[in-house]
Amino acid sequence: MDCRVLCAAAAAAGAGEWWKTRGGVGQIGGAFSHESEHDLALMVSDFLENGGSGGAESWCSSDSDSGFSDLAHQVDKLSFYKPSGVQFESDLLSVVHSLMLAINSTDLHFVKSSPCNASCIRFSLVKLLRLSGYDAAVCLSRWQGSGKVPGGDHEYIDVVNYNDSGNSERLIIDIDFRSHFEIARAVDSYNRILKALPVAYVGSLARLKQYLQVMVDAARSSLKQNSMPLPPWRSLPYLQSKWLSPCKRMFSPDGKGFNGNDPSDHKLCCGHLKRLQSLIHSETEECFLKPLNGDNNRRPKLERRRHSLFRTH
Repeated sequence: MDCRVLCAAAAAAGAGEWWKTRGGVGQIGGAFSHESEHDLALMVSDFLENGGSGGAESWCSSDSDSGFSDLAHQVDKLSFYKPSGVQFESDLLSVVHSLMLAINSTDLHFVKSSPCNASCIRFSLVKLLRLSGYDAAVCLSRWQGSGKVPGGDHEYIDVVNYNDSGNSERLIIDIDFRSHFEIARAVDSYNRILKALPVAYVGSLARLKQYLQVMVDAARSSLKQNSMPLPPWRSLPYLQSKWLSPCKRMFSPDGKGFNGNDPSDHKLCCGHLKRLQSLIHSETEECFLKPLNGDNNRRPKLERRRHSLFRTH
């Protein structure tokens, strides 16, 4: 296969809207329709025909001086956008991590029939969140293509929090957040920024928009160093469409649960689940190992959070 096509496919593969070029297997990021797949395929083709690859023979992954400076600035922004001290958001993040680690492959078979493109993981998490007292649901967003932005659809989770004054706040949960920003031939500093993102995003739409802007700017800087323009499926309007488009809220899947005994029906989803659990476990362990900078008041909170993350459900 033309390496330019593989390069473009790799740029889209992690975001969940792309089907692997070999085998046709869907990624975890969203419920991608055949119509959306066709739209994106046309966009990739148009991107390549107009020289978007910037020369497939140039597989450079090092940083130029100016590019490194630009990306270092984006790291500073990400640090600034870290979760605020809102207690509900912090508690929800701990609960999401804990429940994600508690889900096992057997649970997936009773949620949604295969093939489900990892919807079973999201519905399993929503079920556990609702049992824990949260107003959680799986959200399916859809949007029409316009101009240079391809149409598509995406699945994520939201939680509505009602405060004492009767007002509500909607928090977004995306269980495979990093995958939306994986790009082809990324420079080293971009990969470091990518790893600085949370494995699972839990937070407000306002903070999510800030993350999207930072990552689009970082991707543009990284691609520019390889003489590559930003692909349409990595543009800010396309990324925003995933979480800001009108959505349908669901508490259970439309299809029937799994009734067979063939474990291969959810083999891909089980693989995704294990990968996410491994990443979440590493992320939480790294958090616990960071120096506390002499702040003794933080240690009891961290220890309580550690206990909640690894308790049995």
